[in-house]
Amino acid sequence: MRTVPAVLGAALLAALAGCGGDGSTPGALQDPPGRAPSPALPQAGEPVELDPSAFTADVTNPWFPLEPGTRWTYLETTEDGERVRVVVTATAETRVVANGVTARVVRDTVTLDGEIIEDTFDWYAQDDAGTVWYLGEDTAELEDGEVTTRAGSFEAGVDGAEAGVIMPASPEVGMTYRQEFYAGEAEDRGEVLALHQRATVPAGSYDGLLQTADTTPLEAAVLEHKFYAEGVGLVLTVDLESTAREELVSVARVDAAEAHRSGTTPLGRPS
Repeated sequence: MRTVPAVLGAALLAALAGCGGDGSTPGALQDPPGRAPSPALPQAGEPVELDPSAFTADVTNPWFPLEPGTRWTYLETTEDGERVRVVVTATAETRVVANGVTARVVRDTVTLDGEIIEDTFDWYAQDDAGTVWYLGEDTAELEDGEVTTRAGSFEAGVDGAEAGVIMPASPEVGMTYRQEFYAGEAEDRGEVLALHQRATVPAGSYDGLLQTADTTPLEAAVLEHKFYAEGVGLVLTVDLESTAREELVSVARVDAAEAHRSGTTPLGRPS
């Protein structure tokens, strides 16, 4: 999962180009009627036991919806000034991970000048309370069409790797949680910073955004903030230690055949 991050002061928040609060008081979102209360969110490397029967691959959390066949396209300006294209597809495929949970397969493909430089299968599932869990990834970085590293790959239940949370069921300011844990390889952490934010990206202008910070002890100097829109998902990522930004360009639907291919074509090959 391409994440990293931290906490901003109010003055710096106001200075973020294209982002800002609407002046309303941040408040907690309530658990939807009929849902079980959210369990305690996991922290750092603490082990968790997940009941596979309490999970579904049908991820409907409004801040992180993963309806199969949905495709998000982003443009990212890297810290080196390069412009890369990021295509994220909620595929029609599922995977039973090692801890027994059935997860939605999401493909995340990064290209530079039409060449794939990073390709990943991410695995997500939603619990009965509506919290979205991150269960691992199969990732590859490529150069000239050849895989150069698989670093960062992990699967919950294998070699001490633990599942984490990518989106709480009912986000509240101040919530903290680990997003993934595989010691020395994947240790991202998240925090809910604010509600009611706004941002303008190529896909449009969004209000009522949820703002989070992702951090990792593996790269303590890296700071990244993310902005999520209800019913859409991630619309903006800002790296606070550089000029890097990732902005949503479009959200589209692909047909059933493409949704299947995206989840089955080997990493590094166009789907």
